[in-house]
Amino acid sequence: MMQEPQPLILLCCPGDRRSDGIQQARSRLGMPPALLIPYSELLRGSSLAELLEQTLHLQTSGRSGLWPEPSGSGPAAAPPLLRLDSPGGSFEIEQGLIALGAPDAGEQDDSLHPFGHHPDPHPLSLQAAGRLKDMPGVLHHPSQWFRGYCRLLSRLQREAAELLPEARWQNHPGDIAAMTDKRRTQQILAESGVPVPRPLGGGHPPSDYASLRELMITERMHRVFIKLSCGSAASGVIAYQINPATGAEIAVTTIGVEQYITRPPVYYNSGKLRRYTDSADLSGIINWLYSHGAYAEQWIPKPGAAGVSFDIRQLVVLGEACHSVARVSTTPITNLHLRSQRMSPAEAGLTEEVQEQVRRTAVQALAAFPRSAVAGIDILVSSGSSRRTYAADVNPFGDLLYDVEYDGCGTYEWEMKKLNAIANHE
Repeated sequence: MMQEPQPLILLCCPGDRRSDGIQQARSRLGMPPALLIPYSELLRGSSLAELLEQTLHLQTSGRSGLWPEPSGSGPAAAPPLLRLDSPGGSFEIEQGLIALGAPDAGEQDDSLHPFGHHPDPHPLSLQAAGRLKDMPGVLHHPSQWFRGYCRLLSRLQREAAELLPEARWQNHPGDIAAMTDKRRTQQILAESGVPVPRPLGGGHPPSDYASLRELMITERMHRVFIKLSCGSAASGVIAYQINPATGAEIAVTTIGVEQYITRPPVYYNSGKLRRYTDSADLSGIINWLYSHGAYAEQWIPKPGAAGVSFDIRQLVVLGEACHSVARVSTTPITNLHLRSQRMSPAEAGLTEEVQEQVRRTAVQALAAFPRSAVAGIDILVSSGSSRRTYAADVNPFGDLLYDVEYDGCGTYEWEMKKLNAIANHE
């Protein structure tokens, strides 16, 4: 018996580019629109059940209480798919997650936080979180934001299991928590045999500016990337190098700092790259990053010509590498919003053999998260003749790729088609 299109419950920020893109893709494919569950309402205290009832305009009835039974003569109803989309882009949601991560937020579940036993520095109370101001780019409290996010993921996992036990997650909340913490991501990838840049310090990573520099000298790793563990869009990333003979240092980063006499400095994502050489500035920035959780790894020289370098964002859907884009820059940090150039991997100069290696590494990286179906994998290709590939990041929301097609489909159309085909064969 044929099945009707799989219903999609999308937990998201309604009206953003992601939710709109998914709705447009489903419309083009003749699929019913996704049911949109706003993060803002979840953070105000509404339950998943309440929000689904409001969305469906149904009274509690049926097997799950919220999902209509198929008619006896009609096609069998596929179990709904639950998709968690990015919670970024809204100060209201950022503030709500920081509040949820507060020490006085009531009884909460930290079980999905990979490093939940580590205390957050100078935690904000619920009241203090409520007083935060919308200051574009400011990194208010990254580690408490991530704690709140993990708590929300735990709650949604529990409520969905009770409400819709037959539903499936596109990407499981536990996997998303692990992917969002770069420290845990790299541990999982390495344990699964996926090639990754060598972590500084191995099992004993640095904890601050002084130990970072000491380990760089000891391990002769004089160029590293330092990453805020839960950062995105190049937020909290530093391309850092030291001269082992003189101790001189250079850092390229999006992090800006506002210094004050009577209160702590404010760190923000400037949206453009800055260069630092002063030790006082750098020690403050790096110590702040490590207080919120940071990860340092070997700087893999990226290939390129005429003064540019690039890496590859490779989308993987259900074990198949599909859409990809080369992010080409004259700087070490290649994120597209920093005005990096977009090219196809072939246009960037990768042979078909190396492109296939990129695809294999990306597929291997997502396979390390077996409960997840979709991710954008950032792949580094080493310069020189070896052209080795390394997985640098696994982004559960890395499918927002404009004007990139695979087999005639945009990213969201491809995902909806593939996920629905799998549902129909189960």
